[in-house]
Amino acid sequence: MKDLSEIREEIDKIDRQIVALYEARMKLTTEVAEYKISTGKPVLDKIREQEKLTKIKELVHTEENRYDAGELFEQIMALSRKRQYQRMIQHGQGLETGFVQVDRLPFTSHKVVYQGTEGAYSQIAMKAYFGEDTDSYHVETWRDAMEAIRSGEADYAVLPIENSSAGIVGENFDLLVEYGNYIVAEQTIKVEHALLGLPGSSLSDITHVYSHPQALMQSVDFLDEHRDWKRVKAKNTAMAAKKILEDGRKEQAAIASTVTADIYGLKILKDHINYSDENSTRFIIVSGRKICQKGADKISICFEISHESGSLYHMLSHMIFNNLNMVKIESRPVKDRSFEYRFFVDMEGNLRDGAVQNALKGLQEGALSIKILGNY
Repeated sequence: MKDLSEIREEIDKIDRQIVALYEARMKLTTEVAEYKISTGKPVLDKIREQEKLTKIKELVHTEENRYDAGELFEQIMALSRKRQYQRMIQHGQGLETGFVQVDRLPFTSHKVVYQGTEGAYSQIAMKAYFGEDTDSYHVETWRDAMEAIRSGEADYAVLPIENSSAGIVGENFDLLVEYGNYIVAEQTIKVEHALLGLPGSSLSDITHVYSHPQALMQSVDFLDEHRDWKRVKAKNTAMAAKKILEDGRKEQAAIASTVTADIYGLKILKDHINYSDENSTRFIIVSGRKICQKGADKISICFEISHESGSLYHMLSHMIFNNLNMVKIESRPVKDRSFEYRFFVDMEGNLRDGAVQNALKGLQEGALSIKILGNY
């Protein structure tokens, strides 16, 4: 039996050979890139790669190494493609995104739409971003807000996209895909829920509590102390507050912000009822214009991929190769296609960055479809 040190010496020798061969292969990859740049051929050639993998597996002498060799060469070919994309960027053949960079967002003579009614958290987010005197109006649904942007009735819409405790607002992810609107900014608002009732009411009067499903979820610890109360869903927190005011029934209460209590003249029966002091909601500012600020450092994209082993891994590897930090990934089911999903990714970077261009070029060729949702 060989000594371990002898075996390691042999491995080191083979590794040096592998590195030398890898460098020689990547040099040829650069030549391939130059040829494709001059002829306009695409980097990704799936048929060629599949044929290559089949031949590689045929060269393997033992069955146990056949799958491993295929996986190894998949990685090598992926690295080869990424090197070719780099060369294309260097030759000015980057991805044309269509986004126009501006020094600042055009806010003069703008109109902003938000979903809900007076006192909604969306309105609070809007005022935090645009200012107190913003020309704004509210609509009933998030879809209505997107329609207002598409029709030109509004210049910007404010939509919740995720809560730190309750998770994503899935419908708004879907609407970003459906509509040709883009994220141009974001605003995070700390959530501070209170239980609101009619003037003169008390906790002992309450039998029904109204609020948005996420607000009910965020206040579950408090609500579990009152299991006899019926929890009723509303379109948003401010609409719940407005309802109990209009109904005028002392047994009804709403979960909403203290700002909402001031607007509707309601009594705060209990404040700070959400279970997390760090609870916050991220809102996106949406525009129909494909614009981004020059200092933008966050990119949102979505893509669909083939339903086969390793497809998501290969997509995400473009970010790894280009040293891009992915800060979020979510999946949503694709409508009318059972058990197929669309992926939403947030990553750090600017659309003009070479590394971002390289990653997006690879993502575009590897995906069935891809959309840049915004750079902000």
